[in-house]
Amino acid sequence: MELTHEQIMEIDRCMDDPTYFIEKYVKIIHVDRGLIPFKLYDYQRRYIDVIHNNRFSIAKWSRQTGKSTTTVAYFLYLICFNKDKTLGILANKANISRELLGRLKLAYENLPLWLQPGVIEWNKGSIELGNGCSVVAAATSSSSIRGMSLFAILLDEFAFLHPNMADAFFESTYPVISSGQTTRIYIVSTPNGMNHFYRMWVEAEENRSSFVPVSIDWWEVPGRDEAWRKETVANIGEESFEQEYGGSFLGSSHTLIAGTALSKMVFKEPIIKKEHLSIFELPVRSDHHPDEDDLYVMTVDCSEGVGSDYSTFTVTNVSRYPFKQVATYRHNLISPLQFPDIIVPVAKQFNDAWILIEINSSGKQVADIVRFDHEYENVLMTSTNEKRRQQLMFGPSKEKIPGVRTTKSTKKIGCSNIKHLIEDGKYLIQDFHTIQEASTFVRKKDSFEAEEGTNDDMMMSLVLFGWLSNQEFFKEIANKDIRKSMFNDMRQRFETELPADIMSYSELEKKNYEIDANGLVWTLA
Repeated sequence: MELTHEQIMEIDRCMDDPTYFIEKYVKIIHVDRGLIPFKLYDYQRRYIDVIHNNRFSIAKWSRQTGKSTTTVAYFLYLICFNKDKTLGILANKANISRELLGRLKLAYENLPLWLQPGVIEWNKGSIELGNGCSVVAAATSSSSIRGMSLFAILLDEFAFLHPNMADAFFESTYPVISSGQTTRIYIVSTPNGMNHFYRMWVEAEENRSSFVPVSIDWWEVPGRDEAWRKETVANIGEESFEQEYGGSFLGSSHTLIAGTALSKMVFKEPIIKKEHLSIFELPVRSDHHPDEDDLYVMTVDCSEGVGSDYSTFTVTNVSRYPFKQVATYRHNLISPLQFPDIIVPVAKQFNDAWILIEINSSGKQVADIVRFDHEYENVLMTSTNEKRRQQLMFGPSKEKIPGVRTTKSTKKIGCSNIKHLIEDGKYLIQDFHTIQEASTFVRKKDSFEAEEGTNDDMMMSLVLFGWLSNQEFFKEIANKDIRKSMFNDMRQRFETELPADIMSYSELEKKNYEIDANGLVWTLA
């Protein structure tokens, strides 16, 4: 087409201002009024301004606020006023991403002819225009866009993608996208528990990542006032309203930990991250009074190491309230034979931490290797009393065994205690995976376990701690006066057993260091 001077000027104005282009030329389907011009609300203009001026953005939207339509309209702007750019629309299901592409195609078809680039390809799952720009719609996976040279990606309803799929996607695709100078990623979703979207949102809010956060709240939509809120809450309940409309990262219903406590949890980035080991705080030691060192407890949950359940441990500082999670380990491919080689060095590093190991199935093998092969003294033992209840034992006894069996009784006690510790602010969780699992650790019949499709291995290490905190022996070892006497008895033995290459805490403060796969701290040259 031969363009008039006015049309050329209008194209220039549209190119400079995506909001102007969308409001004047983009049309959408309204549920009641049919095909209408897309008149943006203030929050939609604010969102477009963020994604237009930033390469990486993450948007937390209240439900039914036009998040997908707004982003698709901006994608139409990108393909109309650029050359040789490929865009990807990805959703948790392929049919959803194709439905979004359908909205883009509808908006394109209703543009004035002089604004439409020519069409080369017009398929159900992709389009290509004469200016070299194209759009591909696919499910979010590690292979859906592998090998493509993408300029921008929309990750729609990212919170509803399975965590394993999200991790695989970012491992395979994100490095390629982020390595460009102008490439972009737009993440939009309503919250869906404390999962990968929650993690990325918190990191963005706290400036731990390059993503710019933008939050769209229910009350920003015209017509949604307090009366609307009360009516909606009456229909769907307060908890559902907070997650669907209030932007709250609440977990599943009927979780062990109350939703109010979950909503206050904020994970921290580990100061040391090595393989599957995360350390949030270094061990607290006294150079002149070793008996005043902080006391640590490691609770261990074991798996078979075949890629399903995880072998985990949590290291907790129990020297003062609140008890604090200071280190974690989580790996689903480590064998029971290898796991003790991780457990023992880390326990030694944390002031010869007391270790409680769950001994159902493969855990017994792990406990025996730690106690007898590694000759680690601070393995907590249990025996059964006349009521067949397990209790911690210390000192000589023919009946005691390393570790504790998880039974209905121990799990019930552990769940009850850890619930009260966390909700009363007496136990501080710092690990993301633990918070994530807490949000899906739900009641099933007369017990608590992971919601279908999720894991609970980090939570089970906390349940073990909950059971341990109820034992008389735990209360004794947590007492500093008793600990001082025990330390003097065992000091000589532990000093001879510690590998010479492990640095002391005072050295650790002065030098560069790293932790190897076994958890040992090594000096860097």
